[in-house]
Amino acid sequence: MSCTRYFARWVLPITSTPIKDGWVEIVDGTVSAIGASRPVDSPDPSGVDLGERVIMPGVVNAHTHLELSGLHGRIPRATSMPSWARAVMDERPNVASSLAGRVPYAASECRRCGTALVGDIANTLDSLDTLRTECIDATLFHEFLGFDIEAADADNLVEPVSRQIAEQLNGRVQIRAAAHAPYSVSAELFCAIGRLPGPRSVHLAESEEEIEFLLSGGGPWRDILEERGRMSRAWVPPRLRPVEYLESVGWLRDDTIAVHGVQLVGDEINRLAQARTTLVVCPRSNDWTGAGVPAISEFYIRGLRVAIGTDSLASAPDLNVFKEMSEVRRLAPDVPAAQLLESATIVGAQALGRGRSHGAIEPGRQAALIAVEIPTGISDVEEYLLSGIEPCSITWLEEVAVS
Repeated sequence: MSCTRYFARWVLPITSTPIKDGWVEIVDGTVSAIGASRPVDSPDPSGVDLGERVIMPGVVNAHTHLELSGLHGRIPRATSMPSWARAVMDERPNVASSLAGRVPYAASECRRCGTALVGDIANTLDSLDTLRTECIDATLFHEFLGFDIEAADADNLVEPVSRQIAEQLNGRVQIRAAAHAPYSVSAELFCAIGRLPGPRSVHLAESEEEIEFLLSGGGPWRDILEERGRMSRAWVPPRLRPVEYLESVGWLRDDTIAVHGVQLVGDEINRLAQARTTLVVCPRSNDWTGAGVPAISEFYIRGLRVAIGTDSLASAPDLNVFKEMSEVRRLAPDVPAAQLLESATIVGAQALGRGRSHGAIEPGRQAALIAVEIPTGISDVEEYLLSGIEPCSITWLEEVAVS
Protein backbone atom coordinates (compact mmCIF):
# COMPACT_ATOMS: atom_id res chain seq x y z
CA MET A 1 0.00 0.00 0.00
CA SER A 2 1.33 3.42 -1.00
CA CYS A 3 0.35 6.28 1.32
CA THR A 4 1.49 9.87 0.83
CA ARG A 5 0.40 13.04 2.58
CA TYR A 6 0.77 16.32 0.69
CA PHE A 7 0.90 19.63 2.57
CA ALA A 8 0.32 23.02 0.95
CA ARG A 9 -0.52 26.61 1.82
CA TRP A 10 -4.04 26.00 0.51
CA VAL A 11 -6.22 23.00 -0.28
CA LEU A 12 -9.25 23.64 -2.48
CA PRO A 13 -11.75 20.77 -2.10
CA ILE A 14 -14.35 22.54 -4.34
CA THR A 15 -17.27 20.96 -2.44
CA SER A 16 -16.28 22.85 0.72
CA THR A 17 -14.44 26.04 1.59
CA PRO A 18 -10.69 26.43 0.95
CA ILE A 19 -8.43 25.10 3.70
CA LYS A 20 -5.44 27.20 4.66
CA ASP A 21 -2.33 25.20 5.60
CA GLY A 22 -4.09 22.01 4.59
CA TRP A 23 -3.16 18.49 3.60
CA VAL A 24 -4.42 15.69 1.40
CA GLU A 25 -3.63 12.04 1.98
CA ILE A 26 -3.56 9.68 -0.98
CA VAL A 27 -3.54 5.90 -0.77
CA ASP A 28 -2.98 3.93 -3.97
CA GLY A 29 -4.29 6.68 -6.23
CA THR A 30 -7.38 7.48 -4.14
CA VAL A 31 -7.98 10.35 -1.71
CA SER A 32 -8.18 8.84 1.77
CA ALA A 33 -8.31 11.95 3.97
CA ILE A 34 -8.17 15.72 3.89
CA GLY A 35 -7.61 18.22 6.69
CA ALA A 36 -6.09 21.38 8.11
CA SER A 37 -2.75 21.87 9.88
CA ARG A 38 -0.14 19.16 10.24
CA PRO A 39 -1.74 16.16 12.00
CA VAL A 40 0.21 14.23 14.64
CA ASP A 41 -2.30 11.49 15.42
CA SER A 42 -2.01 9.41 12.24
CA PRO A 43 0.32 6.68 10.99
CA ASP A 44 3.62 7.96 9.69
CA PRO A 45 3.06 8.24 5.93
CA SER A 46 5.69 9.84 3.80
CA GLY A 47 4.95 13.54 3.58
CA VAL A 48 5.57 16.11 0.86
CA ASP A 49 5.56 19.83 1.65
CA LEU A 50 4.50 21.72 -1.48
CA GLY A 51 4.94 25.13 0.11
CA GLU A 52 3.25 28.13 -1.54
CA ARG A 53 0.86 26.15 -3.69
CA VAL A 54 -2.81 25.28 -3.77
CA ILE A 55 -3.83 21.64 -4.13
CA MET A 56 -7.00 21.31 -6.19
CA PRO A 57 -8.72 18.83 -8.50
CA GLY A 58 -7.51 18.66 -12.06
CA VAL A 59 -9.85 20.84 -14.10
CA VAL A 60 -12.51 19.58 -16.51
CA ASN A 61 -12.58 20.69 -20.13
CA ALA A 62 -16.23 19.90 -20.75
CA HIS A 63 -16.18 20.61 -24.50
CA THR A 64 -13.37 20.31 -27.01
CA HIS A 65 -12.61 18.70 -30.37
CA LEU A 66 -9.15 17.14 -30.14
CA GLU A 67 -9.39 15.82 -33.71
CA LEU A 68 -9.45 19.42 -35.03
CA SER A 69 -6.13 20.32 -33.42
CA GLY A 70 -4.40 20.13 -36.79
CA LEU A 71 -6.38 23.22 -37.83
CA HIS A 72 -4.67 25.38 -35.22
CA GLY A 73 -3.73 28.69 -36.82
CA ARG A 74 -5.33 27.75 -40.16
CA ILE A 75 -8.85 29.16 -39.67
CA PRO A 76 -9.08 32.98 -39.62
CA ARG A 77 -11.26 34.98 -37.27
CA ALA A 78 -14.78 35.15 -38.70
CA THR A 79 -17.65 37.63 -38.60
CA SER A 80 -20.32 34.93 -38.46
CA MET A 81 -20.57 31.31 -37.40
CA PRO A 82 -21.56 30.01 -40.87
CA SER A 83 -18.57 31.74 -42.50
CA TRP A 84 -16.25 30.17 -39.90
CA ALA A 85 -17.83 26.75 -40.52
CA ARG A 86 -17.31 27.17 -44.26
CA ALA A 87 -13.63 27.87 -43.66
CA VAL A 88 -13.33 24.70 -41.55
CA MET A 89 -15.11 22.56 -44.14
CA ASP A 90 -12.88 23.96 -46.90
CA GLU A 91 -9.62 23.53 -44.98
CA ARG A 92 -10.21 20.21 -43.23
CA PRO A 93 -9.69 18.04 -46.35
CA ASN A 94 -6.33 19.75 -46.91
CA VAL A 95 -4.98 18.51 -43.57
CA ALA A 96 -7.03 15.30 -43.24
CA SER A 97 -3.98 13.05 -43.34
CA SER A 98 -2.36 14.83 -40.40
CA LEU A 99 -5.38 15.44 -38.15
CA ALA A 100 -5.19 12.14 -36.27
CA GLY A 101 -1.49 12.70 -35.68
CA ARG A 102 -2.18 15.91 -33.78
CA VAL A 103 -4.46 14.25 -31.23
CA PRO A 104 -1.59 13.02 -28.99
CA TYR A 105 -0.17 16.56 -28.90
CA ALA A 106 -3.58 17.99 -27.99
CA ALA A 107 -4.15 15.42 -25.25
CA SER A 108 -0.72 16.07 -23.75
CA GLU A 109 -1.37 19.81 -23.93
CA CYS A 110 -4.59 19.34 -21.96
CA ARG A 111 -2.62 17.40 -19.38
CA ARG A 112 0.09 20.10 -19.23
CA CYS A 113 -2.64 22.67 -18.54
CA GLY A 114 -3.92 20.73 -15.53
CA THR A 115 -6.88 18.99 -17.18
CA ALA A 116 -7.94 15.68 -15.64
CA LEU A 117 -11.06 15.03 -17.74
CA VAL A 118 -12.23 16.11 -21.19
CA GLY A 119 -15.50 15.99 -23.05
CA ASP A 120 -14.13 15.30 -26.52
CA ILE A 121 -16.39 15.64 -29.56
CA ALA A 122 -15.33 13.50 -32.51
CA ASN A 123 -16.78 12.74 -35.94
CA THR A 124 -14.56 9.66 -35.94
CA LEU A 125 -13.08 7.71 -33.04
CA ASP A 126 -9.50 8.46 -34.10
CA SER A 127 -8.76 9.89 -30.67
CA LEU A 128 -9.91 6.77 -28.77
CA ASP A 129 -6.59 4.92 -28.77
CA THR A 130 -4.69 8.10 -27.89
CA LEU A 131 -6.95 8.89 -24.96
CA ARG A 132 -6.59 5.33 -23.68
CA THR A 133 -2.81 5.69 -23.53
CA GLU A 134 -2.51 9.30 -22.38
CA CYS A 135 -2.76 10.25 -18.69
CA ILE A 136 -6.11 11.96 -19.16
CA ASP A 137 -9.65 10.66 -18.70
CA ALA A 138 -12.37 11.37 -21.23
CA THR A 139 -15.97 11.10 -22.19
CA LEU A 140 -15.64 10.73 -25.96
CA PHE A 141 -18.75 11.81 -27.82
CA HIS A 142 -19.24 10.24 -31.25
CA GLU A 143 -20.87 13.16 -33.06
CA PHE A 144 -23.56 12.58 -35.68
CA LEU A 145 -24.45 14.82 -38.61
CA GLY A 146 -27.20 14.26 -41.14
CA PHE A 147 -30.04 16.64 -41.78
CA ASP A 148 -31.53 14.37 -44.43
CA ILE A 149 -31.59 11.22 -42.26
CA GLU A 150 -35.05 9.64 -41.87
CA ALA A 151 -36.31 7.49 -38.98
CA ALA A 152 -35.39 4.02 -40.29
CA ASP A 153 -31.96 5.16 -41.41
CA ALA A 154 -31.41 6.95 -38.10
CA ASP A 155 -31.78 3.78 -36.05
CA ASN A 156 -29.39 1.93 -38.34
CA LEU A 157 -26.89 4.77 -38.16
CA VAL A 158 -26.70 4.85 -34.36
CA GLU A 159 -26.68 1.07 -33.84
CA PRO A 160 -22.87 0.64 -34.12
CA VAL A 161 -22.33 3.45 -31.64
CA SER A 162 -24.84 1.83 -29.29
CA ARG A 163 -22.59 -1.24 -29.20
CA GLN A 164 -19.49 0.91 -28.66
CA ILE A 165 -21.19 2.68 -25.76
CA ALA A 166 -21.98 -0.67 -24.16
CA GLU A 167 -18.36 -1.78 -24.57
CA GLN A 168 -16.97 1.50 -23.19
CA LEU A 169 -19.66 2.22 -20.57
CA ASN A 170 -17.11 2.47 -17.76
CA GLY A 171 -13.39 2.99 -17.51
CA ARG A 172 -11.05 5.92 -18.07
CA VAL A 173 -12.41 6.60 -21.56
CA GLN A 174 -16.15 6.27 -22.01
CA ILE A 175 -18.02 6.59 -25.29
CA ARG A 176 -21.29 8.46 -25.65
CA ALA A 177 -23.16 10.12 -28.54
CA ALA A 178 -23.68 13.70 -29.68
CA ALA A 179 -25.86 15.48 -32.22
CA HIS A 180 -23.97 18.27 -33.94
CA ALA A 181 -26.69 20.97 -34.02
CA PRO A 182 -30.36 21.58 -34.88
CA TYR A 183 -29.37 22.82 -38.36
CA SER A 184 -27.27 19.75 -39.21
CA VAL A 185 -29.14 16.81 -37.62
CA SER A 186 -32.68 15.73 -38.48
CA ALA A 187 -35.35 15.44 -35.80
CA GLU A 188 -35.48 11.70 -36.47
CA LEU A 189 -31.74 11.37 -35.88
CA PHE A 190 -32.01 13.49 -32.72
CA CYS A 191 -34.63 11.08 -31.39
CA ALA A 192 -32.54 8.01 -32.23
CA ILE A 193 -29.49 9.46 -30.48
CA GLY A 194 -31.67 10.43 -27.53
CA ARG A 195 -32.54 6.78 -26.93
CA LEU A 196 -28.88 5.95 -26.26
CA PRO A 197 -27.45 6.15 -22.72
CA GLY A 198 -26.50 9.65 -21.61
CA PRO A 199 -24.88 12.01 -21.22
CA ARG A 200 -25.36 13.39 -24.73
CA SER A 201 -24.12 16.64 -26.23
CA VAL A 202 -25.34 19.21 -28.76
CA HIS A 203 -24.23 22.63 -29.97
CA LEU A 204 -27.23 24.82 -29.16
CA ALA A 205 -28.25 28.45 -29.67
CA GLU A 206 -24.74 29.21 -30.88
CA SER A 207 -25.54 31.65 -33.68
CA GLU A 208 -28.25 34.03 -34.85
CA GLU A 209 -28.34 32.07 -38.10
CA GLU A 210 -29.37 28.91 -36.20
CA ILE A 211 -32.43 30.71 -34.85
CA GLU A 212 -33.23 32.07 -38.32
CA PHE A 213 -33.09 28.54 -39.71
CA LEU A 214 -35.38 27.06 -37.05
CA LEU A 215 -37.93 29.86 -37.29
CA SER A 216 -38.06 30.46 -41.04
CA GLY A 217 -36.20 27.60 -42.68
CA GLY A 218 -33.90 30.02 -44.49
CA GLY A 219 -30.55 31.69 -44.12
CA PRO A 220 -26.88 30.67 -44.41
CA TRP A 221 -27.29 27.26 -42.78
CA ARG A 222 -29.89 26.28 -45.37
CA ASP A 223 -27.57 27.55 -48.09
CA ILE A 224 -24.78 25.29 -46.82
CA LEU A 225 -27.09 22.26 -46.61
CA GLU A 226 -28.31 22.79 -50.17
CA GLU A 227 -24.79 23.34 -51.52
CA ARG A 228 -23.73 20.02 -50.01
CA GLY A 229 -26.83 18.13 -51.11
CA ARG A 230 -27.98 17.45 -47.54
CA MET A 231 -31.18 19.52 -47.40
CA SER A 232 -34.32 17.47 -46.85
CA ARG A 233 -37.00 18.53 -49.32
CA ALA A 234 -39.74 17.24 -47.02
CA TRP A 235 -38.55 19.33 -44.07
CA VAL A 236 -40.80 22.03 -42.69
CA PRO A 237 -39.29 24.58 -40.30
CA PRO A 238 -40.51 23.89 -36.76
CA ARG A 239 -40.86 27.62 -36.02
CA LEU A 240 -39.35 27.03 -32.60
CA ARG A 241 -36.46 28.64 -30.82
CA PRO A 242 -33.55 26.35 -29.87
CA VAL A 243 -34.68 25.33 -26.38
CA GLU A 244 -38.22 24.68 -27.59
CA TYR A 245 -36.76 22.57 -30.37
CA LEU A 246 -34.61 20.67 -27.87
CA GLU A 247 -37.76 19.84 -25.91
CA SER A 248 -39.63 18.77 -29.07
CA VAL A 249 -37.04 16.06 -29.80
CA GLY A 250 -36.94 14.84 -26.19
CA TRP A 251 -33.56 16.30 -25.27
CA LEU A 252 -34.58 18.81 -22.59
CA ARG A 253 -33.35 16.68 -19.68
CA ASP A 254 -30.71 16.46 -16.98
CA ASP A 255 -28.30 14.25 -18.91
CA THR A 256 -28.07 16.60 -21.89
CA ILE A 257 -25.09 18.89 -22.37
CA ALA A 258 -25.90 22.00 -24.41
CA VAL A 259 -22.86 23.84 -25.71
CA HIS A 260 -22.37 27.60 -26.26
CA GLY A 261 -25.87 29.07 -25.68
CA VAL A 262 -24.76 32.46 -27.03
CA GLN A 263 -28.27 33.35 -28.25
CA LEU A 264 -30.18 32.18 -25.17
CA VAL A 265 -32.59 34.67 -23.61
CA GLY A 266 -34.68 34.93 -20.44
CA ASP A 267 -37.22 32.12 -20.35
CA GLU A 268 -35.03 29.80 -22.42
CA ILE A 269 -32.38 29.99 -19.72
CA ASN A 270 -35.03 29.30 -17.09
CA ARG A 271 -36.26 26.21 -18.94
CA LEU A 272 -32.77 24.79 -19.23
CA ALA A 273 -32.21 25.46 -15.53
CA GLN A 274 -35.48 23.80 -14.55
CA ALA A 275 -34.59 20.72 -16.62
CA ARG A 276 -31.11 20.69 -14.99
CA THR A 277 -29.55 20.63 -18.42
CA THR A 278 -25.89 21.67 -18.28
CA LEU A 279 -24.66 24.49 -20.52
CA VAL A 280 -20.97 24.53 -21.46
CA VAL A 281 -19.64 28.00 -22.22
CA CYS A 282 -16.64 28.59 -24.50
CA PRO A 283 -16.48 32.40 -24.80
CA ARG A 284 -13.04 32.68 -26.43
CA SER A 285 -14.19 30.40 -29.23
CA ASN A 286 -17.43 32.37 -29.62
CA ASP A 287 -15.40 35.52 -30.11
CA TRP A 288 -13.24 33.92 -32.79
CA THR A 289 -16.11 32.35 -34.76
CA GLY A 290 -18.23 35.51 -34.75
CA ALA A 291 -21.02 33.81 -32.82
CA GLY A 292 -21.28 36.60 -30.24
CA VAL A 293 -20.98 36.99 -26.48
CA PRO A 294 -22.86 34.64 -24.12
CA ALA A 295 -24.82 36.18 -21.22
CA ILE A 296 -22.76 34.33 -18.64
CA SER A 297 -23.80 36.37 -15.59
CA GLU A 298 -27.44 35.80 -16.51
CA PHE A 299 -26.87 32.04 -16.70
CA TYR A 300 -25.67 31.98 -13.10
CA ILE A 301 -28.33 34.39 -11.85
CA ARG A 302 -31.07 32.16 -13.26
CA GLY A 303 -29.62 29.02 -11.69
CA LEU A 304 -28.36 27.32 -14.84
CA ARG A 305 -25.76 24.61 -14.40
CA VAL A 306 -22.71 26.04 -16.18
CA ALA A 307 -19.59 24.12 -17.15
CA ILE A 308 -16.55 25.42 -19.03
CA GLY A 309 -14.84 24.23 -22.21
CA THR A 310 -12.15 25.55 -24.52
CA ASP A 311 -13.68 24.28 -27.77
CA SER A 312 -11.14 23.25 -30.41
CA LEU A 313 -7.82 24.69 -31.56
CA ALA A 314 -9.62 25.65 -34.78
CA SER A 315 -11.29 28.46 -32.83
CA ALA A 316 -9.40 28.82 -29.54
CA PRO A 317 -5.79 29.90 -28.92
CA ASP A 318 -5.06 27.01 -26.55
CA LEU A 319 -6.63 24.18 -24.53
CA ASN A 320 -6.04 25.85 -21.16
CA VAL A 321 -9.19 25.80 -19.01
CA PHE A 322 -7.58 28.30 -16.61
CA LYS A 323 -7.33 30.79 -19.50
CA GLU A 324 -10.96 30.10 -20.36
CA MET A 325 -11.90 30.74 -16.72
CA SER A 326 -10.14 34.09 -16.91
CA GLU A 327 -12.31 35.10 -19.86
CA VAL A 328 -15.44 33.85 -18.09
CA ARG A 329 -14.45 35.99 -15.09
CA ARG A 330 -14.03 39.03 -17.37
CA LEU A 331 -17.52 38.54 -18.79
CA ALA A 332 -19.09 37.72 -15.40
CA PRO A 333 -17.32 39.88 -12.80
CA ASP A 334 -20.23 39.62 -10.36
CA VAL A 335 -20.31 35.81 -10.11
CA PRO A 336 -18.60 34.44 -6.98
CA ALA A 337 -15.21 32.92 -7.72
CA ALA A 338 -16.21 29.69 -6.00
CA GLN A 339 -19.03 29.18 -8.50
CA LEU A 340 -16.75 29.69 -11.48
CA LEU A 341 -14.29 27.16 -10.06
CA GLU A 342 -17.15 24.70 -9.57
CA SER A 343 -18.01 25.17 -13.25
CA ALA A 344 -14.46 24.22 -14.23
CA THR A 345 -14.41 21.14 -11.98
CA ILE A 346 -17.34 19.38 -10.34
CA VAL A 347 -20.12 20.71 -12.60
CA GLY A 348 -18.23 19.65 -15.71
CA ALA A 349 -17.46 16.26 -14.18
CA GLN A 350 -21.12 15.70 -13.30
CA ALA A 351 -22.22 16.72 -16.78
CA LEU A 352 -19.82 14.19 -18.31
CA GLY A 353 -21.15 11.43 -16.05
CA ARG A 354 -18.02 11.40 -13.87
CA GLY A 355 -19.22 13.38 -10.86
CA ARG A 356 -18.42 10.62 -8.35
CA SER A 357 -14.76 10.34 -9.34
CA HIS A 358 -13.63 13.73 -10.67
CA GLY A 359 -13.93 17.41 -9.91
CA ALA A 360 -13.50 17.53 -6.11
CA ILE A 361 -11.20 16.44 -3.30
CA GLU A 362 -13.06 14.07 -1.02
CA PRO A 363 -12.24 10.68 0.54
CA GLY A 364 -12.93 7.91 -1.94
CA ARG A 365 -12.47 10.04 -5.03
CA GLN A 366 -9.81 9.58 -7.66
CA ALA A 367 -6.65 11.51 -6.78
CA ALA A 368 -6.34 13.35 -10.10
CA LEU A 369 -5.00 16.42 -8.31
CA ILE A 370 -2.77 19.32 -9.25
CA ALA A 371 -0.67 21.80 -7.28
CA VAL A 372 -0.73 25.40 -8.55
CA GLU A 373 2.00 27.84 -7.56
CA ILE A 374 0.73 31.00 -5.88
CA PRO A 375 2.48 34.20 -4.80
CA THR A 376 3.32 34.49 -1.13
CA GLY A 377 0.60 36.21 0.87
CA ILE A 378 -2.38 35.49 -1.38
CA SER A 379 -5.52 35.75 0.75
CA ASP A 380 -8.21 35.09 -1.89
CA VAL A 381 -6.89 31.95 -3.52
CA GLU A 382 -10.13 31.29 -5.43
CA GLU A 383 -9.97 34.66 -7.18
CA TYR A 384 -6.29 34.19 -7.95
CA LEU A 385 -7.05 30.92 -9.75
CA LEU A 386 -9.26 32.87 -12.17
CA SER A 387 -6.38 35.09 -13.30
CA GLY A 388 -5.26 32.84 -16.17
CA ILE A 389 -2.82 30.31 -14.71
CA GLU A 390 0.03 29.30 -17.03
CA PRO A 391 1.01 25.62 -17.45
CA CYS A 392 4.45 26.30 -15.97
CA SER A 393 2.75 26.95 -12.61
CA ILE A 394 0.96 23.58 -12.59
CA THR A 395 2.32 20.29 -11.22
CA TRP A 396 0.51 16.95 -10.99
CA LEU A 397 0.72 15.51 -7.49
CA GLU A 398 1.49 12.06 -8.84
CA GLU A 399 4.60 13.49 -10.52
CA VAL A 400 5.98 15.06 -7.34
CA ALA A 401 9.01 13.16 -6.11
CA VAL A 402 8.43 11.54 -2.72
CA SER A 403 11.57 11.29 -0.61
